[in-house]
Amino acid sequence: MTRKQRSWLGVAFLYLCGLALMLYILGPFLWVLSASFQMETELFKQPPNWIPARPTLGNYLYVFTGEIPQAYTERGLLRSPITQEARLLPAGLVNSLVIALGVTAANLLLGALAAYTFARERFRGRDQVYLFILGSRLLPPIAVAIPIYMIVNELNLLDTKRALLLLHGAFTLPFTIWVLTTYFQNLPRDIEEAALVDGCTRFAALRHIVLPVAAPGLVAVGAFAFLFSYSEFPFALFTTQTINAKTIPVLISAVANNPDASYTLIAVGVMISILPPLLLALLLRNVLTTGLSSLLGR
Repeated sequence: MTRKQRSWLGVAFLYLCGLALMLYILGPFLWVLSASFQMETELFKQPPNWIPARPTLGNYLYVFTGEIPQAYTERGLLRSPITQEARLLPAGLVNSLVIALGVTAANLLLGALAAYTFARERFRGRDQVYLFILGSRLLPPIAVAIPIYMIVNELNLLDTKRALLLLHGAFTLPFTIWVLTTYFQNLPRDIEEAALVDGCTRFAALRHIVLPVAAPGLVAVGAFAFLFSYSEFPFALFTTQTINAKTIPVLISAVANNPDASYTLIAVGVMISILPPLLLALLLRNVLTTGLSSLLGR
């Protein structure tokens, strides 16, 4: 076998490995996508239909509008316990987006201000406060679940979006401050110092010079805060009781745990829940890749 043939076989092997890895990762999502466009009678046929034989939007219409698909009128297919829970999925999606976007905004605003202060200013107790923030990030959140629940209850914040905003913000801000502090410390100070000499305040230098330069890092930590808040489950589960504050992971869990669960409606819930993170990754893929690379490189 010639060297050229060995090289070609090596490239082909790498492509096959990449294809197998892609199918391994995307396989469950493709099955859920296919299931969301099928009726339950088709879903359990043997052999299974990997591609819907008669694709339908009926499951999505039922979740968003309450219109019962004609196939579900067959005896034994329409389950009243699952009906109300599945109809709450759009409201849960809105709750998750509101909370996650609020947590992201708080991380970018408060995290950037705190990190810039730690990176550029020297004040008494600075190192101790910084170590305390890092130490709080190392503590597993579930370890303080009971005290947190009691505090939220005493503040009359149970079953409110404000409670989750505060909790998710407390869990994500230490990481944001830590990462951005390191990021700001590695930024060159020349332009910033020149702006200060020209009469800029420290806040103006942060706003007009540092933040634009640090945009990739801000996008990376913002994406982390958004994904953490959007997918967080334990605290969202035990601090919410009604649709006023229940998030999409909690509602999908409620649908899936129902013994009468309709697998096609569970699939719809999963597809609805993964759309926002997927869109976020597609819209910010270039900036996000640059930000993560720069953070890891530092």
